[in-house]
Amino acid sequence: MKENHSLSRSLTLGPVVLFGLAYMAPMTVFSTYGVGVETSKGLLPVAYLFTVITMFFTANSYGLMAKTFPLAGSAYTYTQRTISTNIGFLVGWMTLLDYLLLPMINFLIAGLFLADAFPAIPADLWILLFIVGITVVNVLGIKLNTTINGLLLLYMAFVIVLFFILAIKAVVHGVGTGSLMSVTPFYNPDVSISSVLSGAALVGLSFLGFDAVTTVSEETVNPTKTIPRAILLTVIIGGGLFILVSYFAYLVHPDYSTFKNTDTAASEIASIIGGKLFSILFLAGILTSTTASALASHASASRLLYAMGRDHVISNKIFGYISPKFKTPVYNVVLIGLFSCSGLFLSLETATSLINFGAFIAFIFVNLSVISHFFIKKKQRSIRGTCLYLVFPLLGAVLTLVLWINLGFGSLSVGVTWFLIGFVYLLGITKFFSKKPPQFNFNENKGNVANNNLQTESY
Repeated sequence: MKENHSLSRSLTLGPVVLFGLAYMAPMTVFSTYGVGVETSKGLLPVAYLFTVITMFFTANSYGLMAKTFPLAGSAYTYTQRTISTNIGFLVGWMTLLDYLLLPMINFLIAGLFLADAFPAIPADLWILLFIVGITVVNVLGIKLNTTINGLLLLYMAFVIVLFFILAIKAVVHGVGTGSLMSVTPFYNPDVSISSVLSGAALVGLSFLGFDAVTTVSEETVNPTKTIPRAILLTVIIGGGLFILVSYFAYLVHPDYSTFKNTDTAASEIASIIGGKLFSILFLAGILTSTTASALASHASASRLLYAMGRDHVISNKIFGYISPKFKTPVYNVVLIGLFSCSGLFLSLETATSLINFGAFIAFIFVNLSVISHFFIKKKQRSIRGTCLYLVFPLLGAVLTLVLWINLGFGSLSVGVTWFLIGFVYLLGITKFFSKKPPQFNFNENKGNVANNNLQTESY
């Protein structure tokens, strides 16, 4: 009798939501708090609220597409199958920018926070040490046990809960605003809408990875209902937590213009509410988060380049090479490490915006894919269908476009340059669109700034 080796469907809504939240990893809010609150002129909670609303519509579109393509949970696949193979290729090309930059921003954040804690050692040295260390680990192809992953997640949850307790205690005892109730973080007539939107565009980074729950579809009970609900709940719960963290951080330190170092403002707040002990615990939480993400995102980026090389999307000789000794794509791992050295020259704000550039394009096309597939091709145009398949995704696309437009000029210029390179490359491999482009073979385990899926593996 032939054995059935299919995955066991055992995950219910709760565990799937927890998986999504772990992938987003709420510690991200601390990494970008300083630049976020400065960009939004103190209205960071409102910026997060706008982003939550935007991501809600986009998450709804991801849920709808996950029902239709349950094994292909990515923007480029949705676009290829519902709009155009060429446009889908370009969406994949823009997503590739995220993969290449995600390891770098983890190294940058770790370097900034360590330099803040140990001023005698410059951030650049910390960044280089992290790059070398993570690169060596991924060359060796070391597998990290999921038990360690769970412990790291528990520790980060502990740090966040302790932050809330200490922040509330500090404010009640007269620190900062001296009151737990304040409308100032949500309304200030002197702050322009453009500042809030710029802040929202920046902190969109915190939401990267909410769609990761699509990767456990084959292990989920009733996935067509559970996965879409889990995606929405992940965005709502995660977004709510981001709003609360930014709100209480503001109560503790309402004058955002007086931080000693904007990039590491969260460390200053940690010191205010918990002294040296909590500062140490907090730094450990940041390093845990960034190290976990760096391991996963570095491995994922090298895996992506290997898949592209293997499938002859790019040079097979270089990118499709596997080390006989380590059984890993050594050239790709080293290349990602070298690419990550860009963190030595970029500010945290610029690096964050660059990653959001590709992510927002992906989000826009997920929404447009819903309209193309359901409203245009399937002609589901009843009142309910018009709302679900036209109005909601159109709102998601427009709101995401607003965030995209409000990214910094530097990130827009780099992003457009990257797009043009991809477009020229597409013209070449399709012989001016006379044949279909090759398909990207993305693995969906992409690590965001606080991604804690530590299961790096040999190839």
